[in-house]
Amino acid sequence: MRIGLLGAGRIGAFHAATLAAHREVGELLVADVDPLRARQVAAEHGGAACSVDELFHRRPDAVVIATATAAHAGQIAAAALAGLPAFCEKPVAVDLPGTIAALHAVETAGTVLQIGFQRRFDPGYRAAREALRTGRVGRLHTVRTVSSDGSPPPAAYVPLSGGLYRDCLIHDFDIVRWVTGREVTEVYATGTNVGADHFRAAGDVDTASVLLTLEGGVLATATAARYHAAGYDVRMELAGTEDQLTVGGGPRAPMTSVEPLVAGPAVLPGGRVDKWPGFLERFASAYRAEIAAFLRVARGEAPNPCEGRDALRALLVAEACEVSRRERRPVALAEVEPAGPAGPARPSERIGVVT
Repeated sequence: MRIGLLGAGRIGAFHAATLAAHREVGELLVADVDPLRARQVAAEHGGAACSVDELFHRRPDAVVIATATAAHAGQIAAAALAGLPAFCEKPVAVDLPGTIAALHAVETAGTVLQIGFQRRFDPGYRAAREALRTGRVGRLHTVRTVSSDGSPPPAAYVPLSGGLYRDCLIHDFDIVRWVTGREVTEVYATGTNVGADHFRAAGDVDTASVLLTLEGGVLATATAARYHAAGYDVRMELAGTEDQLTVGGGPRAPMTSVEPLVAGPAVLPGGRVDKWPGFLERFASAYRAEIAAFLRVARGEAPNPCEGRDALRALLVAEACEVSRRERRPVALAEVEPAGPAGPARPSERIGVVT
């Protein structure tokens, strides 16, 4: 397969390595707004650097979009117009209208768009999803998620990110939907600023908590923080009438117990603590698995495991959170859902399955 990679930054370079190592990829084309960066990544992985226009002109079999968020919608539409299957990192666009327009372009063209919610491909989350479906936890009543950055993103990134709910917690909103098989019906969100002033200046928060009500009355809490020097921390707990399960609570989770008999992360030679430093390390296998899945989807060998409408559904939860934080009240998802055929999949429709 000839694969076009748009974006050669941190996650783009990671995807380049995955694509170059895959047996089905015979040629890798790399484009980036920084031609030097494109050439460096292409050279490192045996690919060819080119401009975005040239990449589309050379008619790849599929494209992987790992550019800055503001470019996603236009490149999704360009791939749809060219009739190409596309994988795109979340989010689809920086706002709701842009997301709906991009998804409309895909639906009109009849092409495939897979969204990069990599937690769906993590073994722990997949095992939790299966455990719920086999009845192991009994009746699910409570879900808890945690997403904390070991260090905050650069100040220049914050105004372009869409905010903590859309940029970070959107992963939690998607994985809650996917693991539980239940839609969010209402949110109550709050947030604070305890760190640098540039978060507040961008209209954002650096610490947030959300109470989510799911179908059937299941309650979920989602917390996020940009400042967590203990290390990168992403976890989920599922509590039911028969059992309680956890994802991400292994030996590299950045937690220290005050109880002396409870072991924490190992201390390596030199005094360094063996904890997750960042998202690429924590989800490396999941990122590789989602790209492998996309190649199967692009060849028509598997169903799409994470459609554009899944991204829209998670974005609507984030939009409701922003309204809730601003107006200091619970917000039903029905308040932010667009009407008409461009609207999101209804709760009764299928929630994507990883194959």
